[in-house]
Amino acid sequence: MHDKLLQYISSEFNFNSDEIETVKQYFEPVSYSKNTILEEAGQVPQYLYYIVSGYLRLFYMDENGNEVTTHINCPPGFFTSYTHFINQTRSEDCVECITDCSLLRITKENLDQLVTKSQGMKDFSIAVFQQSIAYNENRSKELSVLNAEQRYLKLIENYPEIIQNVPIQYIASFLGMKPESLSRIRKKIIN
Repeated sequence: MHDKLLQYISSEFNFNSDEIETVKQYFEPVSYSKNTILEEAGQVPQYLYYIVSGYLRLFYMDENGNEVTTHINCPPGFFTSYTHFINQTRSEDCVECITDCSLLRITKENLDQLVTKSQGMKDFSIAVFQQSIAYNENRSKELSVLNAEQRYLKLIENYPEIIQNVPIQYIASFLGMKPESLSRIRKKIIN
């Protein structure tokens, strides 16, 4: 399971054999079934997850009791309620498996130790953090600038496999619309 993470890391950074073994030591392989809640709202996120396979979502409950999906991650990549994980503060978000998932997970304490022990991992962590900031800034811009149809078309252009793996209501919520609106957009595109 560690091979995918190590390939992901080595695509940009060179790790020596000791650093590779340290990464394997600190990232714990786990598997979860579809619909499993990995992190509960109101709690401090316990883990940063690396997605080997499967789909996760980050969501919260709005004031009307509706689930609002704020993030869906296509594998591979890292996933958690990131700011709350880094700061070890309570998150109002839940992390849920949309599909069966194979993951590698690491605690904040172990991540800190790993970054301290490995300059390569420190550099890699900074790069992941920078990518996360860029992704969130781009997502905010898209939500404010693109119309609903444009957001959907961009999503399926960048992540075509998401349609086969993620329920329509999660995709609609992630794109900032109601499922009925997304259904109309999809019908229009097909026709």
